Amino acid sequence: MSVSEVLLRVVCAFLALLLLTRLMGRKELRQLTFFNFVSGITIGSITADLIASETFSLRNGLTALTAWAALTIVMGFIDIRSQKARQVLEGDPVILIQNGRILKEALQRVRLDVDALKALLRQKNAFSVSEVAFAVLETDGNLSVMKKENQQPAVKQDVHPAAPPKPDYLPTKVISDGVLHQPNLAKLELSEEWVQQQVNQAGFSSISEIFYAELQRDGSLYIDAAQTK
Repeated sequence: MSVSEVLLRVVCAFLALLLLTRLMGRKELRQLTFFNFVSGITIGSITADLIASETFSLRNGLTALTAWAALTIVMGFIDIRSQKARQVLEGDPVILIQNGRILKEALQRVRLDVDALKALLRQKNAFSVSEVAFAVLETDGNLSVMKKENQQPAVKQDVHPAAPPKPDYLPTKVISDGVLHQPNLAKLELSEEWVQQQVNQAGFSSISEIFYAELQRDGSLYIDAAQTK
């Protein structure tokens, strides 16, 4: 392969990656889920072959890059429109610490040991497990931490409390895309009748009218209605 051909391949690969990355969206850069990880590795492998392999023609390389990018875009649309597809492609967040207790079964499920968990907690300025009320391992591998109330910075409401404290929950998804999330209902010990009652009190007749709803820390239900076309 001549130097001029290598340079041509490098320029074509660079321009193709720049264009296709813009088309695939910022999610590929913002969060690295299982699907994004596989997609990134595959695109990198195709690009490497396109630049360096003499048996891989420029036309075939650009075709492979375009086809894979198109597949990624299509899967992205499916991910947005289907909750089940999201669970298959990206998985679900996993609660590792709940009410200040480490969930050993959850650690085993995500293949994480206590030392690794403590390292992730330190990155969130939580140097002791005793400071943490909830810790959730997100689908992109990041750890979200909610500290216990006495470990959180004081706010105006703490100085002038408006009402007695209510039961403390981790904000949890209850409805998504007009569908009840049954596993979360079971964990929260909530009934479908209670959710339906809250939906009715908010002025809606059916759960299918709700785009997203989650249980708040104070036990109330946040409701976001689906937009009508």
